[in-house]
Amino acid sequence: MRPAVFLDRDGVLNIDYGYVYKTKDFKWVKGAKTAIKQLKKLGYYIFVVTNQSGVARGYYKEKEVIALHKYINNQLLQNNAWIDKFYYCPHHPNATIEKYRVTCKCRKPESGMIEKAIFEWEIDIKNSFLIGDNRSDSVAAENLGINGYLFTQGNLLEFVNSVLKNFQENNSFKI
Repeated sequence: MRPAVFLDRDGVLNIDYGYVYKTKDFKWVKGAKTAIKQLKKLGYYIFVVTNQSGVARGYYKEKEVIALHKYINNQLLQNNAWIDKFYYCPHHPNATIEKYRVTCKCRKPESGMIEKAIFEWEIDIKNSFLIGDNRSDSVAAENLGINGYLFTQGNLLEFVNSVLKNFQENNSFKI
């Protein structure tokens, strides 16, 4: 079993311009690639858990979400890092596309995406944490007993380093 870091996508890994789905619109948050590389070196699984209601609203298709995630991992692989798996929720209760108009357990603040990762991977939950840019991200983690940290802006590497320090001090977990 290994600990995991769950990352929201828009606003944590990339600048959130609203409904980012094209590679040309994807701009890394400062320090994000290095933060992921550092976390991988420390032995963490890295998972992205992201609400993608733009699919439900008809702004883009699931295949475009998947293509962007592939692009993100290709960018990371050039830096000897990677995301172990991307989990996304295409649903929204007020969707314009009927098949996505559901109240589901995967849309944050529900914890379905994290639960799916725990089911699919051998994760040390006690020593795992989540970084998101909205309270709904933290709620999803906290529902499963995982610490959630709120990243509002700045350098993700610096933020991750402060989280690791805080997390290690408060949980007696040593990497």
